[in-house]
Amino acid sequence: MSTSPVSSPSTAPGLRRSLSLTQIVFLGLAYMAPMAVFDTFGIVAEVSEGRVPLSYLLIFVAVAITAWAYSRMVRIYPRAGSAYTYTRESINPHLGFIVGWAATLDYLLLPMINALLSSIYMTVAFPDVPAWVWILGTIVICTGVNLAGVRLAAQVNTALVVIQIVTAVAFVVLTVKSILDGANGAAFSFAPFLATPEQFSGVASGAAILALSFLGFDAVTTMSEEARDPRRDIPRAIFLIVAAAGVFFVSVTYVMQVLFPDVTLVGDIVGASPEMAKYIGGALFQALFIGGYMVAVLGCGITQQMSAARLLYAMGRDDVLPRRLFARLNDKGVPSANLIIIGLLAATAVFLDLFQAASLINFGAFVAFTFVNLSVIATWLRFRHDRAKRGVIGWVVVPALGAAINVMLWFSLEPSAMLIGAIWTALGFAYLLWRTRLFRAAPPALTGPLEIEQEERARV
Repeated sequence: MSTSPVSSPSTAPGLRRSLSLTQIVFLGLAYMAPMAVFDTFGIVAEVSEGRVPLSYLLIFVAVAITAWAYSRMVRIYPRAGSAYTYTRESINPHLGFIVGWAATLDYLLLPMINALLSSIYMTVAFPDVPAWVWILGTIVICTGVNLAGVRLAAQVNTALVVIQIVTAVAFVVLTVKSILDGANGAAFSFAPFLATPEQFSGVASGAAILALSFLGFDAVTTMSEEARDPRRDIPRAIFLIVAAAGVFFVSVTYVMQVLFPDVTLVGDIVGASPEMAKYIGGALFQALFIGGYMVAVLGCGITQQMSAARLLYAMGRDDVLPRRLFARLNDKGVPSANLIIIGLLAATAVFLDLFQAASLINFGAFVAFTFVNLSVIATWLRFRHDRAKRGVIGWVVVPALGAAINVMLWFSLEPSAMLIGAIWTALGFAYLLWRTRLFRAAPPALTGPLEIEQEERARV
């Protein structure tokens, strides 16, 4: 274990500690977007044969265990790189780069799927407007708010999340009313939570797609260097976000699935939710629903670009990506070049459909989730010299279970997503070979949590 110094969070150049616990939670919720529950409902309902709530329960278990792992690692490494930093510091710098590279795939592409969703929903209301107008308009607005600074982005997102919640609650109330009125022959039952062994593979495939709905808890760890008290507030935010999102997603999809057990009756699978909104509340509510969803798109896009930019910043600062480009900050302490690069990548949404984009994004997510769990185990084995038997459950058994579930869901992804993800990872590995001269170059110093803790104490 190296004793070479590392930059403590307070001395990291540029990033400013300005975010409270409430702001972090709302940024995480905005990243998820409460209304994201409507994004993939039609697709997952078809894949899981009408068991979207069960798919959500499965991914919720995987995410809850992984959230536990994240909360442990962020207390030890309150830094901006998330899964990249945890793997790099606790296991191996080279492996950390590969994990960071794979995770970068979903961070970079989430703004793309967000822009794509804006075009899908707005096309329902304005079918004569070209989809690219909505895609590029969404990207320009989100990039502009982020360039203005993290505090403004946090304040904007708090308001946007509140609007989303109000819209989603109205949707649920009208859906429950329709069920109680017997619309579509609907009646409350446990059917959406029950599946035969033959149907479980479809449920798992649905859960693999739905992983993107929970990525907000992971995203807030990239803001550790901008939190006022990262060791306290980031773990709290993680659990608050996961718990709130899990209850919300399962509840909303349950009433939706009860009202429409066969989603193909809606007509447009991808745009199923706007059609449901029209069914339960008429054209006026459909318009309000789409308006609320566009609010979600903006809030989600802002935080997605924010998190992706900070991941690239962390990798640039560590000189595993070109420092001059990726580690540069403007006078507001914002990695502006990274934000613009991410916005340009998001513009490629004009060439993809929702199903392809959702599957592709989750490739990197499951790689990151798996290695964060493994990082907890590695930290316990390598650095916890006071290991006791009672620590085995929290430091080994629970994260091992989390890693196993995430690997299972990873293999449930679409073959095309696996192929593209593998190609992306291979490119990262090739870059790593070049960057380290076939691993002959000395890797960055591996600093354990003991040294980081000593630095924090010295700083205080």
